[in-house]
Amino acid sequence: MRRLTGLLGPAVLPFAVGLGLATGQAPLGWAPVAFAALAVLIGLGARAATARAAALVGWSGGAGYFAGGLFWIVEPFFVDPVRHGWMAPFALVLLPGGLALFWAAAFAAGHRGAVGLGRTLPIAVALAAVEMSRAWVLTGFPWALVGYMWIGWPPAQAAALIGPHGLTLATTIAAALAALAVGSGRARLAGPVAAAVLFGGGWTWGAAMLARPGPPDTTVTLRLVQPNAEQSLKWDPERAQEFLMRLMTATASASDGPLPDVTIWPETAVPYLLNDSDTILGQIDAITGGRTVVFGVPRREDGRYYNSLAVTAPGGTLAQVYDKHHLVPFGEYVPFGEVLGRLGIEGMAASHGGGFSAGPGPVALDLGAAGRALPLICYEMIFPQHLRLAERPDWVVQITNDAWFGEVSGPYQHLAQARLRAIEQGLPVVRVANTGVSAVIDARGRVRAELPLGTQGFLDAALPAAVSATPYARTGDWPVLAALVLLALLFAGPWRAKRIDPARRGA
Repeated sequence: MRRLTGLLGPAVLPFAVGLGLATGQAPLGWAPVAFAALAVLIGLGARAATARAAALVGWSGGAGYFAGGLFWIVEPFFVDPVRHGWMAPFALVLLPGGLALFWAAAFAAGHRGAVGLGRTLPIAVALAAVEMSRAWVLTGFPWALVGYMWIGWPPAQAAALIGPHGLTLATTIAAALAALAVGSGRARLAGPVAAAVLFGGGWTWGAAMLARPGPPDTTVTLRLVQPNAEQSLKWDPERAQEFLMRLMTATASASDGPLPDVTIWPETAVPYLLNDSDTILGQIDAITGGRTVVFGVPRREDGRYYNSLAVTAPGGTLAQVYDKHHLVPFGEYVPFGEVLGRLGIEGMAASHGGGFSAGPGPVALDLGAAGRALPLICYEMIFPQHLRLAERPDWVVQITNDAWFGEVSGPYQHLAQARLRAIEQGLPVVRVANTGVSAVIDARGRVRAELPLGTQGFLDAALPAAVSATPYARTGDWPVLAALVLLALLFAGPWRAKRIDPARRGA
């Protein structure tokens, strides 16, 4: 017990600082508080006596950060508490604790560069590197990246140049420089000044980008339909028809302005397999007069089930179908399903055949006068690499069912990531959610119109125009990856053996 107490003691403060860092994520979006917390956490890691102690700072700070930012992860388990509720405590502990291991490794690695506060920059670079790795390891989970604290603030516009991982790297470096304020000598002044220059430059440039007039909206009118179907009742046979009628009624409603060119329904809006939906397609055609409707629906092909997006054509037929390709582990499929299935572990969202299969990959859909749209289904929006196609689309359409995420933070964080995807690519993003938030987002990441969380209804809005392809849209993450490698070589170079503390250099 004494050993456990001795271990937990040094972890309490970093854990609390990690919770403060989590306030930068939606819905709070307290970026100044989060930035200050990040500077404190990096400073604590730099002052740790050993690499092992620094790892503990990183792990406990990361555990606090992910516990505060991802507590919504328990919500899906209580949609069907009898079957899945027992897994909620494990998710609440294991996910933050597991993701915090990335941070522990970063703080330990950064601690080996120089001494004292001279370790702040190596820790900052290592932290940005492991945050980038979260987008790829074990199929990836780049939710709540550190750089996301700036979504909704001018510095977020830098994502058009350097992407989300570059935004994280710039943030960790600025925080590391700010942490030098508690040092001594010239570094005590130079570090915060450099941080202020970096931060001020990003803010000024971002504000200028937001003030710049954008291209006029397109002439395409969209209708976003939000049925607000409660997840626990969504697949109930007695309620499924009611929710479908909500969609039909909203789609057929008169418009105050031009008739919508494209109507969009959310993920799995149709509660039947596409294979059995001929009647529904005919009804959609009748109420729209043959205009395009995009909707989510499961489908079966060759014994496999897919979470799909379908596009109607005149005459009650289908024009195109897209199958979700990046599935949610333990949600839409279970890794090693045959083994874990024997233990009673099943995918929570996979109501057909025990699990969904992955589609072939991202592809743009030709929507006629509405241009080429890149479809993404729910979880796929959190991966920036999925928005980069060989031929650039005109806009992005996301259908999702955020009812799984509860009503506190998950849906708002999902919306925030869609806003950053718009900035990164310079493309408008239109997202339609079952329970909200459905929104039209312009190419600068601004929400033009929205249907609030937990409401039923529809929204007619013009499709914003795209801006020119951004530097990040052309290059992706390669420049940031190269910068991380160069910085790692710099801090691991032969001069590292000198172990110079810049705080002492000017003493």
